[in-house]
Amino acid sequence: MPISRRNFIYNTGAAGVLALGARTGLAAGACPFRLAVINDEVSEDFDHACSVAANDFGLSWIEIRGMWGKSAIDLSPDEIDRARQILDRHKLRVTDIASPLFKVHWPGAPLSKTGPRRDPAAIDADYKKQDDVLMRCINLAKSFGTDRIRCFDFWRLENPAPYRAAINEKLTQAARTCAQNNLILLLENEMACNTGSGKEAALTMAAITEPNFMLNWDPGNSATFPDDTPYPDDYDLLPKNRIGHCHCKDTIRKPDGKFAWAPVGGGIVDWVGQFRAFKRDGYHYAVSLETHWHGGVPPAGSGMSVSEASSRASMKGLKETLAKAGINC
Repeated sequence: MPISRRNFIYNTGAAGVLALGARTGLAAGACPFRLAVINDEVSEDFDHACSVAANDFGLSWIEIRGMWGKSAIDLSPDEIDRARQILDRHKLRVTDIASPLFKVHWPGAPLSKTGPRRDPAAIDADYKKQDDVLMRCINLAKSFGTDRIRCFDFWRLENPAPYRAAINEKLTQAARTCAQNNLILLLENEMACNTGSGKEAALTMAAITEPNFMLNWDPGNSATFPDDTPYPDDYDLLPKNRIGHCHCKDTIRKPDGKFAWAPVGGGIVDWVGQFRAFKRDGYHYAVSLETHWHGGVPPAGSGMSVSEASSRASMKGLKETLAKAGINC
C-alpha cells in the first residue's frame, strides 16, 4: 500500500544525518547545504579522495559512487568496513549512494541508442538483476549511514510513451521498498535516460507521488537539451519540496548543437541564481560536485591525475559561485 506523507518517517539508523537535514535554524554564516563531491571524480583511491575532500576542500560530506576500480554496489563486506574506517578517520558523512540502479535497457522496447548494445536475452537479464541491485543499495545505505539512494529511469527511448506507465510503476515499487527501510529514492535527471531534462523531471515527479521519491536535480544535465534553461525556467516547474539532492557541473553548448562539460561557473548554467533560489526555498540537502569536465591541468611534477586537477578547479569554481550568491560554504 502507498505510504502517506503524514505517516512516512524520515528516520534511518543514522539519526544524526536526518536531524541535520531537518534543522531549519542554521547558525549565522553556516553553509545551508551539505557541500560534497562524488568520491571517484577525485580518485579511485578512496582514502586519497576522502583526504582531498576533507583536508583540501574542507568538506564534511562525500557522495559514494565507486572506489578501487569497482562500483560501490560490488564492494565486499571487508571493503565496506575498510571504507567506513576511512570515512571515520577523515570525519566525513555520506550524502547518498550514487548507484547505477535502473541504468539498463527497458525490456521489450526498441533498443535505446544511448545505452550499450545488448541482445534481448541480456536486456532481460539486466532488468531482472535490478531487484538485487536495489537490495544491495539498501544495505549499502545502512552500512554508510545515509538515507538516500540515487537511481535512473532506464536508457532513453525515442518514444517512451508506450512504456512510461510501466516505468513509473517500477520506480514506484522501488520507492515503496525503500520506504519500508526508511530510505529515500532519488531519481536523477540524466540526458541518456528517459527523464533527462528539467521539464521531463517535472512530469515524472507529478506522475510518481510516493512521499520518499525525490529528485536528484542536475541542472548541468538539463542544460544539454538545446531548448532547456535549467534556471530559472526548468527549476520553476519542479516541486521544490521534492528536490532531495543536487549535482553540480556546468555545460557548454557548441555551434554544432552538441555539448561539452565545463567547471562550475564556466558554462551556461546560472548557478548563482540557482543557489540563491535554493536558499530562498529552504533547500538544505546535498550540493555535490560531479566534475565530469576533464580540462584540469595537474601541477608539474605533482603526480596528480587529470581527474583530481579537474575536480580541484571545479570545486574552486563551485565555491566562488556560492560566494557570488552570498552563501558561505
